[in-house]
Amino acid sequence: MTMIPLSHSPSATSIRPSSTPPPPPAARSGRWRLRTADTAGVGAADHAAAAEALLRSGLRPESLPRHVAVVMDGNSRWARARGLSPADGHKAGGRNLERVVALSRVWGIRALTAFVCSHENLNRPKAEVEHMMGLSEWLIGDNVDKLSRQGIRLQVIGDASKMPGSLRRAAAQADEATRHNSRLHVMLAICYSGRWDMVQACRELARAARAGELSPDDIDERVLASRLATSAAGELACPDLVVRTSGELRLSNFLLWQAAYSEFFYTDKMWPDFGEAEYLEALRSYQSRDRRFGQTRV
Repeated sequence: MTMIPLSHSPSATSIRPSSTPPPPPAARSGRWRLRTADTAGVGAADHAAAAEALLRSGLRPESLPRHVAVVMDGNSRWARARGLSPADGHKAGGRNLERVVALSRVWGIRALTAFVCSHENLNRPKAEVEHMMGLSEWLIGDNVDKLSRQGIRLQVIGDASKMPGSLRRAAAQADEATRHNSRLHVMLAICYSGRWDMVQACRELARAARAGELSPDDIDERVLASRLATSAAGELACPDLVVRTSGELRLSNFLLWQAAYSEFFYTDKMWPDFGEAEYLEALRSYQSRDRRFGQTRV
């Protein structure tokens, strides 16, 4: 099992497509195309309004979380409640992710990790899984140029062996095109699980030890963390705030190591309905927390 990308691993195979991969069939038919009118928060006026909303909210910009992680739950239930298909729900969820990325950039969030598809999601009906993979590929390809212009880095993390080849190529191309951007680091967790993440890190360390590159006694928390999927984000590898939508009160195998000292915010809103007001509420909740990291305040 490998991740995309494994920039810290000298044994990782780098994927360098020579041209943009073609969109999946449904995308070519127009079914998944995300029109500009559908993506709030991408224009200059929308950015100005979002910045003003942050000021009006009473939030302290200097105390915002640097890294926000979101479990984008409830897309299928959102669709079912409206008589729509699961595919329609995932499409709406993709649109909303664009909005949340735009808000994060305007508000000064430094890293955003979105749980797009888990290992467990791969057990859903084949048609739904194929749609999630195809939509993920299209979202990456349709946004990479815009994100690059905005100084946003886009990276896909997860088990590449479970991804279609076209998605792996789109992910590698996005990483190559945006790797030098630093305004916001967006990580899309696709075919990801926290347990898988720790297992693959241990395997890398075991291979390194067998090759004589390190001693087992050298392995500590810092060394193991350097092999996790989010390690490319450096000091931003661990989320300060984890947001979960749809009323579920669990982590669902997401960033198990990295979220050890994260603050959590749960909302009953389905992911497609998680908008600016809900995001501001999550940030207000975060700023109300006393983060002691196991220590006692004197």
